[in-house]
Amino acid sequence: MRIDRREANQIRSTKITRGFQKNPAGSALIEMGNTKVLCSASVEDRVPHFLKGAGHGWVTAEYSMLPGASNPRVQREILRPNGRSQEIQRLIGRALRSVVNLEALGERTITLDCDVLHADGGTRTASITGAFVALVEACDTFYEKGKIFPVQDFVSAISVGIDQNGDAILDLCYEEDSNAIVDCNVAKTGLGKYVEIQGTGEKRPFTRAELDSMLELADLGIDELISLQKDILGGELVWKVGRIG
Repeated sequence: MRIDRREANQIRSTKITRGFQKNPAGSALIEMGNTKVLCSASVEDRVPHFLKGAGHGWVTAEYSMLPGASNPRVQREILRPNGRSQEIQRLIGRALRSVVNLEALGERTITLDCDVLHADGGTRTASITGAFVALVEACDTFYEKGKIFPVQDFVSAISVGIDQNGDAILDLCYEEDSNAIVDCNVAKTGLGKYVEIQGTGEKRPFTRAELDSMLELADLGIDELISLQKDILGGELVWKVGRIG
């Protein structure tokens, strides 16, 4: 039995609240156990300078932890994100772009802001899952019937690992993550294609069999999270994801 009495293949209690903010084109608060991340999607009718005239748009992400998100207090990132935040926001951006038809965006930029309100492990993976909901909401604000809906598939992410007993476990909380022998983050699409697998042997190298066991758990968790995304978005928006014409 794990720290919070979950089974090895059980994710934490998860809730996604749509429209959590009024001003952005899309927003969602995702809560996975004690981890809480506010995700918003803002749409601008312009593209970065390196894409001017290219005929397509861009999706990017910013990630930060609020000072009170963890104990002890984290330093507020005023001037620029630290190395960890840069790495995470690039991961979020790659994951979301993997399911977006950038040409269908037109010359627009969608910025996904992921702000951690409370951190208890899995903040980067929760950010991807929550930001996807905000992204779909944002794209719906400019989508024209009969055209290509920019979001072409679902995407979600979750953490897996090998615990101190050598067992594979799903959706690690902070204490499990900090003591894990192996830590791995997996992002995957609704069609079953992997976007990213970040695995690290924290205390020893790991075997192919251990990797396979972690990926099997990740598949279960991601399927459950994508099902939740669909429930939260509702029938009309789920119908639009993947629409061509």
